[in-house]
Amino acid sequence: MEASRGVLIAGNWKMNHGPKETRSFAAAAVSQWKTALSEKTRAAIQSGRLSAHVFPPSVSLESARDAFQETAVTVGAQNVHFEEKGAFTGEISGPMLKEIGVGWTLVGHSERRQYFGETNETVKKKAESHLRQGFTAVLCFGESRSEREAGETNSVLENQLKTGLPAEWNQRLILAYEPVWAIGTGLTATPEQAEEAHAFSRSILADRYGREAAVRTKILYGGSMTPENVRDLLKQPNVDGGLVGGASLKPESFLALLEGAGSLL
Repeated sequence: MEASRGVLIAGNWKMNHGPKETRSFAAAAVSQWKTALSEKTRAAIQSGRLSAHVFPPSVSLESARDAFQETAVTVGAQNVHFEEKGAFTGEISGPMLKEIGVGWTLVGHSERRQYFGETNETVKKKAESHLRQGFTAVLCFGESRSEREAGETNSVLENQLKTGLPAEWNQRLILAYEPVWAIGTGLTATPEQAEEAHAFSRSILADRYGREAAVRTKILYGGSMTPENVRDLLKQPNVDGGLVGGASLKPESFLALLEGAGSLL
């Protein structure tokens, strides 16, 4: 990680934690905050060098907003349409999120691509729309196991980014590299594999937006980050945090991730 970019730990809860569980999670996290986090980590959070975020299901957004209101944890939405209103059954819009005080969005997660037909083109439309509306957008990308084994990792990442990135850089754009083969499988990219993919992705950012923008953009790792491997991953110069699934579902492990990150700052 590059100190000037800071570190970001985000929990993607996927289809877990309804409103009641969300309130219980937050209550436990708040009660354990001072015992689970060192003074050094709490100082890093307070200064903004380390930031904490959760992306609950849509029905739990307001519960999370209220439960984390007195903490440094920011709440984001897992899926938001690119249109601000209209006949899109089952979707939610940016203005709806703004109304309830949510300012972060997740764009193009591999499960949205795999199960719900999202493409690089729709990812770009969403990212551009969300950024234009004032949200911070975390744009996900990554290769499958077959693509990695075929030696196609760089070509896949290049295609996803060149097609899916917004036309213009925005300081509220964050990337999340998620090797699909390491999501929910127990497999994790080695720190060296993660660094290689992140460094290559940053070079694509530099080609698109220029070196200064590329250097300023956070790139998170999104493939089975845990309290056990968070330090080794974050020691890599181009890994700026994590978009975490399973390890973010329990307050103890979520706080352990923050402590692991904070110990390096």
